Order: sequence, then C-alpha cells, then structure tokens
Amino acid sequence: MLKSTLLAITLFFTSFSSQLSAEDLTEFDYPLLLGDWYWFSNTEEGVDSEGASYRAMNIKFKSNYRFVIRLLQVDGSVEEWDGTYDIDESTVTFLSRGQPEQQHSYMLSYNQFLLDGARFTKLAPENLPGNWRSSKITGKDVGEVVSELAISLRPDFLFSAEVSGKNGQKKEHRGIYFIEDDRIVLIYEDGQQDSQFLLGSDTLTLSNKQFGMEAVMQRE
Repeated sequence: MLKSTLLAITLFFTSFSSQLSAEDLTEFDYPLLLGDWYWFSNTEEGVDSEGASYRAMNIKFKSNYRFVIRLLQVDGSVEEWDGTYDIDESTVTFLSRGQPEQQHSYMLSYNQFLLDGARFTKLAPENLPGNWRSSKITGKDVGEVVSELAISLRPDFLFSAEVSGKNGQKKEHRGIYFIEDDRIVLIYEDGQQDSQFLLGSDTLTLSNKQFGMEAVMQRE
C-alpha cells in the first residue's frame, strides 16, 4: 500500500508533464533564456547610446526564436523592434528587418542575463510569485490518494513543490521554473514538468488537458 501510494503521488506530479512534441517547452535548448528580461539605468540621466539617453530596456525571448526589444528613453519615448535570434553557448545574434545584424556575447543564469556587460534581470508576472496551496484537485489516478499540492514560487524563479497523500506520505521537489505565455515549466533534479496556468489575484490554476488534470491553488 505504501509503495502504491507513493507511486500515485509521483504520477500526480509528473502527470502535469506533456509528451514530447515540437511545441514542448521542455525540448527548447536554452530554456532559462525564455521570458522578460529588464535592464534599468542607475541614474536619472540614463545611459547614452548613439545620441539618445536610455533609462530602461526590456528583451522578451520566445521559444520560436522570436524576440522583442523595447527601449525607454529619458524623455519617456519608447523604441521597439523585433525579429529572430540565433544563440549558442556564448553568443546571441539578433536579426531584424531594417536593422543591421547584431551579435553579442552573453552569460546566463536562471534569473540573470549579462549581455555585453549590461546586467538584465528576469521578472515574473506581478501576481505569480508566492505560496500556493491546492483547494481542489481533479483528474483520474490521483483523486483516491492525493490530498494536497503546495507550491512556493519565488520572484527569483526558484520553486519548491510538495505533494501530500491521504495517508500522510509526502514528496517534495525543488528547482527552477520559467514561463512563456500561459505555460509554466518546473525544472528539478529528477526531470521537468510542463503545465498550463491561469492566474487570478489570489488563485492559480494548473492544468494539463492531455491528462485531464487540474489543481486549483489558493494564495496563502
């Protein structure tokens, strides 16, 4: 009974994972790159570049190798351009119509991106970080033995997740998460899990249509 319960708890957590496909975020070679990265000037005067003074910069990287760059000037105006990017272990190249090709060296961690010496920080949606605990769990194979799911999502993109069984057994995962649109991927020592999420002010719903799984989480 103990083994079957632990297996069911493990299956519940891994059931949020999609089978591998071309659209599976877990297949992307540089998953930590995905998301919104921000650089902010540490002075009111901004940083001068080619005759303009910039106060902030945002780069969004997508898994389809598209990017969007937004530049906020000191006078409040915003420049925006987009295109495709290419990346290897040390260099990222931006390609955009009407713009010269730009090649930059970079260093990357789960929440810091150093681009030619400029430090960018990844920011999560405003209401996503926090401690969440399930108020409702539905889906076959888990309803009989799983009692609760708790997830802590930190602003620096570290997470911890704990699945509790109805007999008191628990299983914990810790690692890194990243998001794209309505998708959240948890990366931990034993694997990685890809879920869809719906975020409210105090509610987080995790689901996987393929497995018919859904967990409604309340903010603690």
